Amino acid sequence: MPSGVVRRARSPLLLLLVVSATAAGCSANGVFKQKYEYEEELYLSLDGSATLNVNASVASLVALRGANFDPDPRARIDRNRVRALFEGEGARVSVSLARRDLRRFVHASVRADDVRQLSRLAPFAWSAYRFDRRDDIFEFRQIVGPSAGGKDGAIQWTGEELVAFRMHLPSEILFHNAPSGDVERGNILEWEQPLSDRLAGRPVDIEVDLESESILYTTLLLFGFTIVAAVAALALVIWRIARRGREGEIVEPPPPAPARGSA
Repeated sequence: MPSGVVRRARSPLLLLLVVSATAAGCSANGVFKQKYEYEEELYLSLDGSATLNVNASVASLVALRGANFDPDPRARIDRNRVRALFEGEGARVSVSLARRDLRRFVHASVRADDVRQLSRLAPFAWSAYRFDRRDDIFEFRQIVGPSAGGKDGAIQWTGEELVAFRMHLPSEILFHNAPSGDVERGNILEWEQPLSDRLAGRPVDIEVDLESESILYTTLLLFGFTIVAAVAALALVIWRIARRGREGEIVEPPPPAPARGSA
């Protein structure tokens, strides 16, 4: 067989081996992070309103929040019952269901006019929220207390499950106590906890201080100044070009008047 044919035949196999080895190395080094068993994502606004998204397995809702659902992966889940779990005064709720790893998962989005009122809703009653303004700084505090102690004995955990509390913030972060110390793109902070610690009731203490001016407002203001400066610069260039054109014009003097008496 010609060598070129051999090389073409081996290339896909070589590529597959390289991709497989890279994936194995990334997995071993923790680059591909395990998906969370239970996750709260809080989108906070400076006026105190918030949207709290929950992405959780049905089993974790049973174990952590005492939800009266069947944790059996084969069991059917009533969407209306899931919605009822998250509903409450002043809350606007949307719910969807999904499957992952052959198990049932719930995705709920809860909108509230005041983040401090979220603790009135049963699924978030384990948290105490504070959101106060001090001079030009907004202070957010959340303490996640013990779980509701649901039917954990009926669920087989592997011990590798994770829980996360994530925040999407609207202005510059002046201080935070996120364990990683990192601010992810888009002003995102994250607090992780093993599910076993959450089941044991070990608290999660969340602290964030924010600028009082939103990033969006600052960005729009900067964008506006940039447009004004660009228009002014363009007008100046046009004016200078027009001025140079006028200065470069050659004005011919009128012909002299004929002398009197000349033919």
